[in-house]
Amino acid sequence: MDFSFPKKERLTGKKHFERVFVEGKQLKAFPLKLVYADVQFRDNVPVKAAFVAPKRAFKKAVHRNRIKRLLREAYRLNKHLIFNNIEGNFAFVFLYLGKDLPDFKQVDGQMKSLLKSFLKKEFHEKNP
Repeated sequence: MDFSFPKKERLTGKKHFERVFVEGKQLKAFPLKLVYADVQFRDNVPVKAAFVAPKRAFKKAVHRNRIKRLLREAYRLNKHLIFNNIEGNFAFVFLYLGKDLPDFKQVDGQMKSLLKSFLKKEFHEKNP
């Protein structure tokens, strides 16, 4: 298994973000929210991900960066759950909805449940 999170797997670009938020579907596992869309990428990466912490809830950049770092780490350790089981290309945006600074254990558990519910939802939609 590859536990890296290289630059090519990061979601960048205004057009991709707009498409995810306009056409995307949502899943929640408090304090995380996943917004995703089926997107074709030129570099043929199965999933590209971005992580967001709200400035309204966390005024200090240090706190927002810490949250995004925890989200990236949890995703990096659990992305094998989806990379081995999906067909097609997806763009993910993970949003942190909580009001308090999380610990890694909480974020990791919710990330696992979010990725599993994504697989369940997509699998059942494609194979009724």
